[in-house]
Amino acid sequence: MEEKEKKKKKKQKHQHPNDQTTKPTSDPAFKPSSEVKGLKFGGQFIVKSFTIRRARPLELLRILSFPPPPPPINHHQENNKPNTKLPFPSTTAFIPTNFTILAHHAWHTLTLGLGTKKSKVLLFVFESENMKLAVDRIWPPEIPLGEVNRKLIRGLNGCEMARFKFRKGCITFYVYAVRRVGSMGFLCAEDLRTILQSVVELNDFLDHTAMLAMPNQRSISYAPPVAMAH
Repeated sequence: MEEKEKKKKKKQKHQHPNDQTTKPTSDPAFKPSSEVKGLKFGGQFIVKSFTIRRARPLELLRILSFPPPPPPINHHQENNKPNTKLPFPSTTAFIPTNFTILAHHAWHTLTLGLGTKKSKVLLFVFESENMKLAVDRIWPPEIPLGEVNRKLIRGLNGCEMARFKFRKGCITFYVYAVRRVGSMGFLCAEDLRTILQSVVELNDFLDHTAMLAMPNQRSISYAPPVAMAH
């Protein structure tokens, strides 16, 4: 009995930190940007040349299946700002470019189904909106996947991150919480929690070429119902 209990304790200690069964914001393990895990490519080296681009705020909401903010109640009211502010102001997202989406499709066809159909979406949740704005100034609007680890993740000197990874069909989501070294807690914990919960609740992306048709992709949960004959 004692040996079984010891084995159970060892398994709990070696549980993967990015395991989706854990509570997303229980106590994320922040590590220096030079040590945190980056993107993984396996044997698909050609994928490193595929590009991702910075997503616009509304695109981020659509990918997360998050409802857009309500329109202003009175268009003539100048001080009606709370209704127009978008959620997640401290978050920067990178999504596949049109080139990447089409290249994945072509590569999968040319290799007779052996090429990967998986693409990557990155979300960086910063500890403050000011930090996000400062980083956005130095990060390129478009970047090859092969340079993400070196230029985006390792390039943030003086910062530490917590990494979360979620596989959703042909899209793999990488979520990074970013804060200054020495910071206590995480100021935008509520945004981080909401984003992680939204990703967990997403349906699997069956075909990422559907992202070309945003905001009407049919592989995520908020897609409009299709009329059916009975």
